[in-house]
Order: sequence, then structure tokens, then C-alpha cells
Amino acid sequence: MKVVTRFAPSPTGFLHIGGLRTALFNYLWARRNGGEFKLRIEDTDQSRNSAEATKAILEAFKWVGMDYDGEAVYQSDRFDLYRSYILRLLDEGKAYYCYMTKEELDALREEQMARKERPRYDGRYRDFTGTPPAGVEPVVRIKAPLEGEIVFEDGIKGTITIGADEVDDFIIARSDGTPTYNFVVAIDDALMGMTDVIRGDDHLYNTPKQIVVYEALGFELPRFYHVPMILGEGGKKLSKRDGAADVMDYKRAGYLPEALLNFLVRLGWSRGDQEIFTMEEMLEHFDPADINASASQYNPDKLLWLNAHYIKNSSNERLAKLLEDFGVYLLSHDKREILLDIFKERCKTLKEMAEQIDEVLRTPEAYDEKGFKKAMKGDAVTILERFADALEGAKELHLPVDYHALMERFVEAEQIGFGKIGMPLRIALIGRLGGPDLSDVMSIIGKEATIERIGRLIEYAKEQRAT
Repeated sequence: MKVVTRFAPSPTGFLHIGGLRTALFNYLWARRNGGEFKLRIEDTDQSRNSAEATKAILEAFKWVGMDYDGEAVYQSDRFDLYRSYILRLLDEGKAYYCYMTKEELDALREEQMARKERPRYDGRYRDFTGTPPAGVEPVVRIKAPLEGEIVFEDGIKGTITIGADEVDDFIIARSDGTPTYNFVVAIDDALMGMTDVIRGDDHLYNTPKQIVVYEALGFELPRFYHVPMILGEGGKKLSKRDGAADVMDYKRAGYLPEALLNFLVRLGWSRGDQEIFTMEEMLEHFDPADINASASQYNPDKLLWLNAHYIKNSSNERLAKLLEDFGVYLLSHDKREILLDIFKERCKTLKEMAEQIDEVLRTPEAYDEKGFKKAMKGDAVTILERFADALEGAKELHLPVDYHALMERFVEAEQIGFGKIGMPLRIALIGRLGGPDLSDVMSIIGKEATIERIGRLIEYAKEQRAT
């Protein structure tokens, strides 16, 4: 049997990483088996849907490179189809109109709770043949089994058994005729040929209701896999602060899509001790039966580590293109290779890389106050003036090694420690202490720009002394 899976988000908000992980698991299983992966937008709740959210879901899919087969299916385009199945169940006596008002339902629930019973519909209109009460727009309820058990095999959690008394005659069409979630999901999964339904375990107790629909309509059940949730700090539900953000926020923060996918596939699935997985390796080895039955922990440090790995192993041309999203343009820069070779080794995100590259390429407009005071003590101005003279008289300064050799000659001739020139020079070049190797910075910006930045700092230092 050909494997067919789907991802079926509701467009009520942006796609977050928990949803992307679910999509990834479905995508990998379908693609590994040469099957189909489909996208369905579950937009039947018109009051909560957002066109922007739908657009964001499609944008996130495009960014991570997960293609789906055929056109995206929108449930809002299928109301006539759902209506035909509601009428079929009514005609076959497997569903019925319920005229119970909201007030009556609320009163029933209060009585049940007072008796310490689980609130549930009592089936009072299940076999109703009398005259419908006037002025009540009925809902449609499906006839759930009155006795026995609903049993299904979950590929992750094992055999799940639900007593029939835990599933009441639930609503499949509201009083305005719109169908309900569990009804349309079961119909769509069946008609779209789903063989495997991989979804979060927050849907686990929707499954018995969907099985009631499947059996009422004579549909074959798919295989179910309910994936444990991702937990945040302290074992709590993942919050936005922990990382449950819009997937595109990760792009804006400078993460590479392959790093995010690698990170997500390892949240609940593993293959030995392997941590780095290419898409090809995921496709070769992923099996939903190997998903852990326990919840996984979101680890931001692991994501940063993976992202640094993928940045380090990206081509400079690709990085240059990606950095343009962060306002850094290097494709035609004559020192592009040196720049990227330096920063791809030290940066964990594209955003961090862009900031550090910009810091090198841009002449400092201000100086870190604490660093300035520490670096510019004593004869620092004089030392900088002499180093500028040494630069001016030097020839064949191109590579970092050329500048490093000049600095070594300078400290030896001046009989000073390296820090005596290193600290003030660092303030002159990038405005703060810390940062990349000074020889690299000078090589990138060139001799003339180096001398100019030194001159600016010297002038600023003299102004500060004068005041």
C-alpha cells in the first residue's frame, strides 16, 4: 500500500515549531516510502481563521524546503461535500437532529457535576420521533456506540482502549449547518486516502470520535501515531519564551532551515547517538514507529550548536546571499572570502555573523566607554601614533599574516607587550574590546582605512583629555 500522509494546520495563528515537527515527520515517512505528502488547511471555523496565518504556513513550508503533493486542500471549499455525508448519516439512521437548547445542556451538566458524574450529553433525542420543539434550530449528533469499547492501535503508544461510555453522541453539524472538527477530519483523511496519521498526542482523545465517524461511513481506518509534545524549561508546556514561536522567527533570528529540521527530527526520534542528520539521512532512516513514547525537551543550546555546524559547512557564496536579508552585502566585496572564512568559524547565527561583519566593515561612530578607559591609559595615544607611522611606511600589506608580522616587528622595536598596542588598536578598529583577530580586521579593511580609524580614535582621545 502506498503511504499517504498529511499536515493539517488550522490557520488561526502562525506555524510554530511543534507544528513544523509534526509536518516533518509526515513528510519524511511519505517521501521515504515513495508516497504522497499532502497539505490541508482546516479553516472551517470562519470566525477564527486568518488569511495571513495561511500565508505564513505556506511561507514556512517554502523556507524549509518541504514540498507537498498537489494543491493545498481548504476545508472551507468542501462544505457541500460534508453536508452530503451528514445527510447520508441522517438518512441511514446513524445520526439525528438534537433540539436540546444551550440552557438545557448547561442545566444537565450542572446536575451531572453535582452528582460527581462526568458531564456528557444524555442522548435524549437519540430516538426521538415526536414533534420538534418550536423555535429551536437543531444540531446534528452522530450515534456513538452505547456499549463495549473503542480500541485502536497507536504506533507510538501501543493499544488504546476507550470505553463506549466515554464517547457520547457528539455534534457533527452545528445549528447553522457548519460541520464540526472531528467529523470533517475523519471524512477528509478517508477521502484523501490517508494511510498514516501522524499528529500530536493532544489529538489522542479525538481519535475515538473520529473512529465512530469512520465506522459509521464504512471507511477504512488509517494507522495512527500520536507524537508526545515538546516540553519547555522545567518540563512545562513549551511556551513562546521557550521557543514555541513562529517558524519564520527562526529565519529572522538567523537560523538555517536544515539546522531547524535537524533539531526537530531529534526531538522525539533518534538513531543511535547520531546528532547530525542531512535530509538524505532522515529520509533513509526515519520511521514513526521509532518515535519515543515520552515527551522531548526543547534545548536552545543544541539548536545553536547545530546551526553553528551548518553555517560552518555552508559555502561562502550561499552565506553571502543569506546575509543580504540582514543588511550585509558581500557578493561583490573583494575581501568576501576572508570575511566569511573568519566569521563562519565563530558565529552561531546569521544574525550574529551580520552584526560582527558590519562591526568590522563600518567605521566606529562611538567607542565603548569602559573599553576606551581601559585601553587608552598612559602612553596609548603615542603608541597608536607610532603604529600608524609604521603602517604608513610598510609595503606589501595584503593578507592577515602580513599585518601580524608588522605588529610583531612593532612591539619588538618599541619593546612593549602586545596588549599595549592590541587594546587601543582594537578600540580604534571596532570600537570595543573583544572581537576577531586584529590582523584579520586590518586585512579586510585595508591599510588606509586602518590608519584613518586610528586617527579618529587619537583625535577623540585628545578631545577627551582636553575636557
